[in-house]
Amino acid sequence: MAKKVASIDLSDSFEKIPVKIYPDPKEGSKYVARQIADMIRSKQKTKEICVLGLATGSTPKSLYAELVRIHKEEKLSFKNVITFNLDEYYPIDNDALQSYNRFMRTHLFDHVDIHPKNIHIPDGTVNKEGIKQHCQQYEKKIKDAGGIDLQILGIGNNGHIGFNEPGSGIYSKTRLITLDNSTRIANAYEFANISQVPRLAITMGISTILRSRKIILMAWGPAKAPVLKKAVEEDDTEQVPASLLQNHDDVTFVVDEAAAAELTRNKSPWLTGDCEWTPKMIRKAVVNMALKLKKPVLSLTNTDYNEYGLSDLLVEKGDAYEINLDVFYMLRDTITGWPAGKKDAVIPGHPERSSPYPKRVVIFSPHPDDDIISMGGTFQRLHDQGHDVHVAYQTSGNIAVTDEFVTRFLDFAVGFEEIAGIDTSKSGKILANARKFLANKKSNQIDTPTIRSIKGLIRRGEAKATCRYVGIKDENIHFQNLPFYETGTIEKKPMSEKDIKITIELLRKIKPQQVYCAGDFADPHGTHIVCFHVVLEALKRMRAAGDEWIHDCWLWLYKGAWQEWNMEEIEMAVPMSPDQVLKKRFGIFIHQSQKDMVPFQGSDSREFWQRAEERNAATAGLYADLGLTHYAAMEAFVRWHY
Repeated sequence: MAKKVASIDLSDSFEKIPVKIYPDPKEGSKYVARQIADMIRSKQKTKEICVLGLATGSTPKSLYAELVRIHKEEKLSFKNVITFNLDEYYPIDNDALQSYNRFMRTHLFDHVDIHPKNIHIPDGTVNKEGIKQHCQQYEKKIKDAGGIDLQILGIGNNGHIGFNEPGSGIYSKTRLITLDNSTRIANAYEFANISQVPRLAITMGISTILRSRKIILMAWGPAKAPVLKKAVEEDDTEQVPASLLQNHDDVTFVVDEAAAAELTRNKSPWLTGDCEWTPKMIRKAVVNMALKLKKPVLSLTNTDYNEYGLSDLLVEKGDAYEINLDVFYMLRDTITGWPAGKKDAVIPGHPERSSPYPKRVVIFSPHPDDDIISMGGTFQRLHDQGHDVHVAYQTSGNIAVTDEFVTRFLDFAVGFEEIAGIDTSKSGKILANARKFLANKKSNQIDTPTIRSIKGLIRRGEAKATCRYVGIKDENIHFQNLPFYETGTIEKKPMSEKDIKITIELLRKIKPQQVYCAGDFADPHGTHIVCFHVVLEALKRMRAAGDEWIHDCWLWLYKGAWQEWNMEEIEMAVPMSPDQVLKKRFGIFIHQSQKDMVPFQGSDSREFWQRAEERNAATAGLYADLGLTHYAAMEAFVRWHY
């Protein structure tokens, strides 16, 4: 009897660094936290010190939350732990809202039993003359502690680790470094505007990091996907500092599915071994091939398939022409001018049901302008085609209003009262107090509840004006003010039961057949993803509770403010005429507090209307490149099955 040969998994054959992929940051963080906890406990058994190298930024937040949970619920002690942080802005006060010293206390050190003397973070308050000596002492402290047992890293969009920017040498040590402009822009979400982001930082060097006995690099979200592929699959180079980790004997990248999207095993799995040719996989392969070769889908040949590594697909399906037709029809069927279905029409392959008509629709908008920015054209069509459209603004968006707008609007309010002959004693006092507070406001100071309320009111007024511009009735405009957002800082609370209950209450009141929700998880504040999880959890709970209407409710995800769907992902594309593009632009302009200078705008310096128009035009252009009708713009959606 012939012996069965075990199949060999070649899916990671292009990767020069081991990569573990998890469904989401929470699961990935649990794995890394367990690695840390096991190492600490192993050292405790032998009465040894455990030396950890720690990172900051948005990436390790969920890791530290899990470590705090393990400490409290599983009694993990940190008494034998010594920590060394990777970096710190320079100059910066230790108590500044954006300082990594404060970050570590807030997210980890204040919640565990680590001894303060065992905590080491580069000092952003050292005189410049003493920086060199401070960095040398930092290196010596690491050496005296016995070296780092486990170093935790994140990765910047330009490939930096720590603050070792592109060009940092493999032999570099702890030092003062000038931050790359792309890094400052990417980190601007932590500050009111780019001008406040420090230009310098103290960072461990590449050689300092590489001396660690074990290294784990974490990466979450689609924004990290391109640089992750460079670091893992391409040659090591100082232009991508994270790629230098290929020279370490014990390094693992722990990433979520979004960050792993560009790895060959996910982007082009047919190149790594056997591939199951589902319709979705065929569409992905053919669309990417057509775009790379700059050919319409119907012009692809057998030779193109063979040269692009798709010979197996040809063998399975027979001929390029038949495959081309199938993919062309898939793309054609995503395009519709009827986003909630067409009345009394049976359209095979249409992305939405025609019945019932009209539909009750809820558009969830994380901030008070995401609705018009991300799906303004579709928003207008839904209303014009007779559907009962509701908009739910999930957060107040108050932190994105500049201080100048507060005094401007208060001046108007007081002036209006004077014209109307109304007593201005109360409003005048509020204005005087606001001016006094804002004039003396420090960079690390949180706005007063009154100031936050005024900023929220400004954004609420803009949102209402936008809905009226579209034609939405006032009773269909809902301001949820979800509690997770209302901290007064960029740092938000986790999703809470109250957030979910508020959302369930609204959905049960409306009983929609169609829900639109933000799927734009590149938002640097993290607000979008929390808002998405709130809606998703609410829908799941109502389904589990047996709500009958929920079975007829479809969930569509939009993007646009921060990123766009890939062509192979799009399930519904709503075209826009040039006039509709202009109408959407004017709708976005209503949000004056977000125009010209957008606070916390992330790594994209364009205004939101520019981002939206260029992304919508690019989507339409890609459809045209693939051989379909060339529209002025398109808004794209993906259906989420819950």
